[in-house]
Amino acid sequence: MSDDAEADSVLAHPAVAPDATAAYGDHPDQTMDFYAPHGGEGPVPLVVVLHGGSWRQRYDRAHISPFAAFLARRGFAVASVEYRRGGADEGSAGRWPDTLDDVATALDALPDLVPSGLPRADLRRTVLTGHSAGGHLALWAAARHVLPPEAPWHRSTPPFRGVVALAPLAHFGLARELGVCEGAVEQFLASADTAAAGTAGVDTAAVVRAQWADPSALLPTGIAITVVQGRDDATVPPQLADAYADAAAKEGELVGVTLLDGVGHYAPIDPAADACAVVVAEIEQLAW
Repeated sequence: MSDDAEADSVLAHPAVAPDATAAYGDHPDQTMDFYAPHGGEGPVPLVVVLHGGSWRQRYDRAHISPFAAFLARRGFAVASVEYRRGGADEGSAGRWPDTLDDVATALDALPDLVPSGLPRADLRRTVLTGHSAGGHLALWAAARHVLPPEAPWHRSTPPFRGVVALAPLAHFGLARELGVCEGAVEQFLASADTAAAGTAGVDTAAVVRAQWADPSALLPTGIAITVVQGRDDATVPPQLADAYADAAAKEGELVGVTLLDGVGHYAPIDPAADACAVVVAEIEQLAW
């Protein structure tokens, strides 16, 4: 199935209202939705979901809510995080440093917000998952302890059991070379001055930012990481997953890469697709 057809299938699912919502900041986008686990009793793993959409403003967490609800039906406690995206231009990708600020702040707020919103969630068994640009954010968040101490998002220990990244923008160098997502990585890294002036040449700010934001530059993590990717993904080509795994291997770390035949970009977050069941199985392996 083509990426367009898969996208139509994902967007055909109506948004699923959460069981509760909590704010982790004052901006309207600084919020997270909670989906309570179905069935059973006692503590269950927490899955944190980070949506994709090239970090652009026009894509929010609504489109991934059926996936979040699907995980809850499979017995997980789920927190779906919203974050600031885009910029002054609605078509621009990401807001530096707001996008990363928000993800770091949201995840650091989980111990305070989750107990009331998801009382059965076991924070000791937290797994991050994210799709596309959200997959990048999941990989980045799990590597914050690898950042230099002067980085504003640095933390000393990773509080996560593992990461299941779905078609992630995992290797910025290759993504820029291939022009993935209409130049989203370049827009995300570009300085405001360079973007406004349209200047040519090397953007030194972007070089520094890449060192702090590119998951392939933040290795090894010491965390269990699996990438699930469709072989037919034309939006985020599977070469990015391979390049990330190769970068990890050079640092002595094994990253699992599951490539799905006949699958494009969106099926991994489509509850009606077989690929989504594979994703759940990968999360279960890390969470339980």
